[in-house]
Amino acid sequence: MNQMVRTATQLGAYIQDTRARKGISQQQLAEMIGKHQKTISSIEQGSAGTKLETLLLVLAALDLNIQISARSKAAPDIGDIF
Repeated sequence: MNQMVRTATQLGAYIQDTRARKGISQQQLAEMIGKHQKTISSIEQGSAGTKLETLLLVLAALDLNIQISARSKAAPDIGDIF
């Protein structure tokens, strides 16, 4: 399933949902990546300050990937205006 996220809060919510669907507690996920439960809680809340390396560890532990694509500007086509 592909999910578009544009904010830290959206990413945190997606991580939390995925973790819960897999039946993994915050503590278990933290142990899987060698971090504290507080770190997982912060990520899931969309808090600032998470290291990119930590975020990548969380995604890998949950079998998730990041796919980057150009952002849609949603500007109207000139043909649609006239």
